[in-house]
Amino acid sequence: MHNKMKLKLILSLIAAAGIVTACSQQKGVGRQAAQVGGPVFLDETRSIDERVEDALARMTTEEKVAILHAQSKFSSAGVPRLGIPEIWTSDGPHGIRPEVLWDKWSQAGWTNDSCTAFPALTALAATWNTEMSALYGKSIGEEARYRKKDVLLGPGVNICRTPLNGRSFEYMGEDPYLSGRMVVPYVQGVQSNGVAACVKHFALNSQEHNRFTTNVTVDDRTLYEIYLPAFKAAVTEGKAWAIMGAYNLYKNQWCCQNQYTLNDILKGEWGFDGVVISDWGGVHDTDQAVNNGLDMEFGTFTNGLSWSASNAYANYYLSGPYLKGLREGKYSTDVLDNKARRVLKLMFRTVMDKNRPYGSFVSPEHIAAARKIGAESIVLLKNDGGILPIKNAKKILVVGENAVKMMTVGGGSSSLKVKNEVSPLEGIQERFADAEVVYERGYVGDIGGQYNGVTTGQDLSESRSAEKLIADAVAAAKDADYVIFIGGLNKSEHQDAEGEDRESYELPYSQDNVIEALAAANPKLVVVNVSGNAVAMPWVNKVPAIVQDWYLGSEAGHSLADVLSGDVTPSGKLPFTIGATLADYPIQSEIQYPGIPRKETVKMGIQDKIIYDETYTEGIFVGYRWFEHSSIKPTFPFGYGLSYTTFEYGEPKTSGSIDKGLTVTVPVKNTGSVAGAEIVQVYVSAPESSVERPVKELKGFGKIFLESGKSGEVQVTLDKAAISYFDAQKHDWVAEKGNYRILVGASSEDIRKTVDFKY
Repeated sequence: MHNKMKLKLILSLIAAAGIVTACSQQKGVGRQAAQVGGPVFLDETRSIDERVEDALARMTTEEKVAILHAQSKFSSAGVPRLGIPEIWTSDGPHGIRPEVLWDKWSQAGWTNDSCTAFPALTALAATWNTEMSALYGKSIGEEARYRKKDVLLGPGVNICRTPLNGRSFEYMGEDPYLSGRMVVPYVQGVQSNGVAACVKHFALNSQEHNRFTTNVTVDDRTLYEIYLPAFKAAVTEGKAWAIMGAYNLYKNQWCCQNQYTLNDILKGEWGFDGVVISDWGGVHDTDQAVNNGLDMEFGTFTNGLSWSASNAYANYYLSGPYLKGLREGKYSTDVLDNKARRVLKLMFRTVMDKNRPYGSFVSPEHIAAARKIGAESIVLLKNDGGILPIKNAKKILVVGENAVKMMTVGGGSSSLKVKNEVSPLEGIQERFADAEVVYERGYVGDIGGQYNGVTTGQDLSESRSAEKLIADAVAAAKDADYVIFIGGLNKSEHQDAEGEDRESYELPYSQDNVIEALAAANPKLVVVNVSGNAVAMPWVNKVPAIVQDWYLGSEAGHSLADVLSGDVTPSGKLPFTIGATLADYPIQSEIQYPGIPRKETVKMGIQDKIIYDETYTEGIFVGYRWFEHSSIKPTFPFGYGLSYTTFEYGEPKTSGSIDKGLTVTVPVKNTGSVAGAEIVQVYVSAPESSVERPVKELKGFGKIFLESGKSGEVQVTLDKAAISYFDAQKHDWVAEKGNYRILVGASSEDIRKTVDFKY
């Protein structure tokens, strides 16, 4: 017996030596990862699938389970015995989150984790430029890689169903086609750095209010036509390596453990080969987590959703309880192997890829990218009399808290610690250094300056009354050449922020009163609205110039000043519709939002929670589809945006067929006096459809830059998907025979040309 034990020990040492040798070779420069006869999983000449299968065969059940759940706030375990490193994730979609403590949300106190803050994704969508999306993804991916993050928790592509959604600023607007086109290059850009993009929140996450406990009911046609296309594009075209489940329920199953969305659609219909990652605290049951498509569990708290501890990870649903069920024969080892196989593939795509680039952090290139994307996203909504760009100004009055308030801190998971943030006031002062730039606050909004331990360091306290603030602003406005009011929303609770929705469609802090007073005091008033959502504008007819600005990150002030000065001709277009009032939107009944509470409660950890049932009764009529369907005139339509120049559209020509690709060629001429870019939008109408269809739907777009007097062409190719609707009974897309119309325009409302075709 003693000799047998010795032999066993010698053999195990020999095996271990082989692995150690191979692992040491993996770290060597310019060498192959393994010698002939070494472990296949370390041999980089073999395919990822071969390496995954070899690693999987070497793992114990305990090791397989260990890689399926968190080991800290933002990391999961590797396989130390095999030399496979742990995985590190990071928020967020607009910049790399500062480091937190191992088990807490509190700041770790690092001094080298101040990032570049990129514009919010609503702003990116407003560029309508896939090249900007690619630049964005590549840049933020480089920052994630430099910080040794393997999974970037973003981008978000949930549809803006209601302007009250506190998290809409993290998404890409109201249209599934626009979101789908913009997400693909973002994902590809991130993953070019060997960092996984984790597209979120899958699916039907359209609000923050009761986000953990809302059960959504929606018909299959609406699901497939409105709420899934952007996710599908990210998976099937972008080849996303990770998807994050949503907090809400669908078909009475939480979306992080949902048979229909994860197994049937994502992994079944779309063939997704990546990992499904839970949102933090989104898992509530071991049986469903095991069987319904979840691969990696993060953020679970062992007593529900209120506290965590260092020993919590052993009690995760995919940890100790899963391992116990496997040992008892309750759960299939095939299902376990499928989960572990997916996680291993993620590892080989990221942390096990020794050839991935090193990345870069807060580089001049990233700052330039943030500025460029920001400027291109800004939407000129109104410019009566050509008041903009600012010219020959001797005195400029800037009014509004958002002119000075840091907008990178707050908002929830997107809260960032930035290396530098240029405020709108600073940007204006720098660009118009030859003018006298005066600042008046005008109103008091949020004077706080911290989130999860990240602080702005700003002192925004104010002793003047609301009346005095307005009076001082009006007095300063009377002799100014230009008055620039910079207000809107911020990232405080119940505004553009994670965790709660807006409580009102109107501007907060009585800003309307300030705008009205300034409009009466000076005819050269420019209102700059900083927000990630649509807002009411009751003063729209009293103000000559309106600019839709966004949360633009590190270079916010420079981007805005670039446009106000005319250094950059505005070319952004709205990614959502701006209605006059909240009553103009389709979400009007309690069953639609915020949902009807059930009488009985359900267990979430050790807590009893009330589930809210919500039905998307508006169906496919979301955003501009609703406004046109209901003949409601918006304040500003989807796709709208002015320029400092003008563009003339020529007659569109078509070639090819819808079966093989119908190419629409649109001549465009810059007929104005300055260079600029135009976004040509292509919509499709199905007037003879046997089922109810929207008046028109976006099916293509192209952005073209032209010097003054120059002409060019925009080409958009339509396929059969452009004329198809989803037939729920057939569970398939249907393209009906008949006549269709192509509508070419500068917005959903401003249609310049039409072309009829037959299928």
